[in-house]
Amino acid sequence: MDGIGTAISAEENRHCEKAVTNAKNTGVNMERMIEVKNVTKKYGAFTALDNLSLSVKKGEIFGFLGHNGAGKTTTTNILTTLLEPTSGSATVAGFDIITQSIDVRRNIGYVPENVQLYDTLTAYENLEFFARLSEITDPKTAIDETLAFLQATSFAHMKIGELSKGMRQRIGLAQAIIHKPPVLFLDEPSAGLDPTGIRQLRDIILRLNKEEGTTIFMNTHLLVEVAKTCTAIGVLNHGKLIYTDTLANTLKRFQNEDSLEQIYFSIDSDSNEK
Repeated sequence: MDGIGTAISAEENRHCEKAVTNAKNTGVNMERMIEVKNVTKKYGAFTALDNLSLSVKKGEIFGFLGHNGAGKTTTTNILTTLLEPTSGSATVAGFDIITQSIDVRRNIGYVPENVQLYDTLTAYENLEFFARLSEITDPKTAIDETLAFLQATSFAHMKIGELSKGMRQRIGLAQAIIHKPPVLFLDEPSAGLDPTGIRQLRDIILRLNKEEGTTIFMNTHLLVEVAKTCTAIGVLNHGKLIYTDTLANTLKRFQNEDSLEQIYFSIDSDSNEK
């Protein structure tokens, strides 16, 4: 796993405390928006997910960590109804991923690692297509508001094939939030972005969470972004959840570690020794 060491600073602790304060001040109901119970996914003899159970509270930014092949994307694909588990159950926004999959899809947004958009259409035309798919009654207003929120109005009428990686990622994010879903899934959202793009994406994620109350489930390997963005984390190792807690509690529990990267490797190492 590629990690970026980052010192546990006063700023990170303030971020954790601020997230809790914001939740209290806005009256956020800390109910469970994502609930996973004993989910297993097998491909023949290979077990991609092994009896996974976790929960994400409303208003959290949940960072899902793990090495390549740990099962993070498989988990996201199951929770977004793209893949059925071999066994176990899960709910998202209160809806069962199997028996109420249509309701789940109406209440989530999803940005995969490689955003799939129509290169020959403009950003606006792409969003118009997705808005109509989502049965939004006033597509123009929804598109204009979403582009303004993401500060993407200036390239709305450029073709997707002409956009930079960062611009394309913002349009991918726009199609995921245009219907204002209460839950947003991000799969390695910072992949391929330069430092400016990563900072802009981080600001957008924090604004979505604070201003819209969006619960965010984010697969990532950039530990520095977890420290600056997430309020809770889970660590997956070879399909098994080996750790989950709030970021604030994690920092307190591992006070002797100098960085979140060292905490991750400490958790991972302890798991491998068991």
